[in-house]
Amino acid sequence: MTPELTALTLAALLQVVQFGLMAVPANLELGTGKTLGSRDPKALGAAKLDALVSDRTGRLFRAMNNHFEALILFTIAVLVVTLAEQSSPVTRTCAWIYLAARVAYVPAYAFGLVPWRSLIWCAGFSATCVMLLAALI
Repeated sequence: MTPELTALTLAALLQVVQFGLMAVPANLELGTGKTLGSRDPKALGAAKLDALVSDRTGRLFRAMNNHFEALILFTIAVLVVTLAEQSSPVTRTCAWIYLAARVAYVPAYAFGLVPWRSLIWCAGFSATCVMLLAALI
């Protein structure tokens, strides 16, 4: 397995961890009546489930969703690099930067670390963009 694919696999496992970090406190705060239900706005009494939880649990929910979005682009970058056989020290380093940034992003978001959360996100996004550009060269 290439280093880029290893980083992608670990990033996917991080997504699983993030789901647990969000789901456990959400279930404790809301109870299974709401979390197992249809989650329709009328049943919840709010437009979104994350509006009913504590600030930190809401931030963990948003961090998880943000990683789903970032993971799509990172997956594309890894697949392009791998299928085009364009793996290089640059793409390998970028893959590990992405993973490190995503790991750091979770506590930065959970604890509301401004502006660090945005800077960490930018590092991961930039690493993904460099991987895509490197695959074209």
